Amino acid sequence: MNRFHKNFQLNNTSFSTEEEVLSYAKNFSVSIYSFFKDWFSSDDFIVVQTSGSTGKPKPIQLKKEFMINSAKATGAFFNLKENTTALLCLSVDYIAGKMMLVRGLTLGWHIDVVEPTSNPLKNIQKTFDFSAMVPLQLQNSLSELYKVKKLIVGGGVVSSNLNQKIQQIKTEIFATYGMTETITHIAVKKLNNSLSESLQQESFYQLLPNVTIYKDERNCLLIKAPKVSDDFIITNDVVQLISDTQFKWLGRFDNVINSGGVKLQPEEIEEKLSELIKERFFVTGVKDEFLGEKLILIVEGKSQEIDFSELQNISKYKIPKAVYFIDKFVETETKKIQRLKTLDLLSL
Repeated sequence: MNRFHKNFQLNNTSFSTEEEVLSYAKNFSVSIYSFFKDWFSSDDFIVVQTSGSTGKPKPIQLKKEFMINSAKATGAFFNLKENTTALLCLSVDYIAGKMMLVRGLTLGWHIDVVEPTSNPLKNIQKTFDFSAMVPLQLQNSLSELYKVKKLIVGGGVVSSNLNQKIQQIKTEIFATYGMTETITHIAVKKLNNSLSESLQQESFYQLLPNVTIYKDERNCLLIKAPKVSDDFIITNDVVQLISDTQFKWLGRFDNVINSGGVKLQPEEIEEKLSELIKERFFVTGVKDEFLGEKLILIVEGKSQEIDFSELQNISKYKIPKAVYFIDKFVETETKKIQRLKTLDLLSL
């Protein structure tokens, strides 16, 4: 018996047997062939690399049963049934790319694969029901987004500046919250088209089915998701719980800066600064003789004048004490910024 949906297609090609899938993938992509080989093996798990944005990349085992559950939850949440057309433009070496294939196999989607470039829609001539991107791909695809009806964005924060640019775009765009351990997203939030301009209410992350959340004494998110993980997942993500099924993400506990006794959350400051700075950037804390830690800003690109006085309603503690420019940030293979390695380039 085949362990894939009869309607599954890859690049407009249908398959009758697992051997046909493997034979096609072998001539098409080493990474995709390797994944299918593992997927159709007798093992009940897949080994996946974490992205390495918050630490050293590490291999972890994910149950195939849980990956199938995750695919079904995404299909149900977004109402994406069999014969859904989907564009795979992420690396299949990591969980987000692998899960697009699992959704196709499980739900009977028609998947087209393109190179995971920074502008994946550039030479695409058709439209798709669904795709997944990282923020850099979204940024570079704004003029081509009409080719995708529903888009999920993960692997980084969508800046205020980019968020403003997508408000008038018809594509339904959602930010996702999740990690390799939760088999991609366990929560999503609508980024555009959801509110009238007269009612600029903030949207929060909405849980997928069969997920329960809590907070620990650090105000960090705890996740119980028995359909996708045997373990109770402890995160370093500082959150505000809005309801049993909604939360607001505030930032990483391990990024908090203690500057002169004032605790600063970098992600909150970055959201404010993105009104002012168009390039990629981040803020962090470095040792300081008087403050303990001082807030600094690191911008990717050429040196420029930044006038912080243009910012409205920002406390003086949240204004960077120094600004540095770097030609190119250090990234993971999935295009996430590696803050510590980038900071090392400055030799502060």
